[in-house]
Amino acid sequence: MPAKKKLNKPLEGAALIKEVNRRIRVARGYWDAHRNKACRRERDRALELYETLSKEQREKVPQELRVWLRYRSEKYFGDHRTKPGKGKS
Repeated sequence: MPAKKKLNKPLEGAALIKEVNRRIRVARGYWDAHRNKACRRERDRALELYETLSKEQREKVPQELRVWLRYRSEKYFGDHRTKPGKGKS
């Protein structure tokens, strides 16, 4: 018998903040391990959730994580960077 599927309910409140923190930490772990593709994927997911937070909720995300997310987002994964798989030929 297959396992029961969990219903994906949208996260709210403290659970949303906790998930944002978790995703940023996972992305940092991938970054430290030099796994850029995985880091980019997790950073995108974290950023997507982070942008849904209100101003008060964003203040509850530790500053160290917010700074890391913003710094990596702009410097290494911004629009001015070459996308993966689109190398110079």
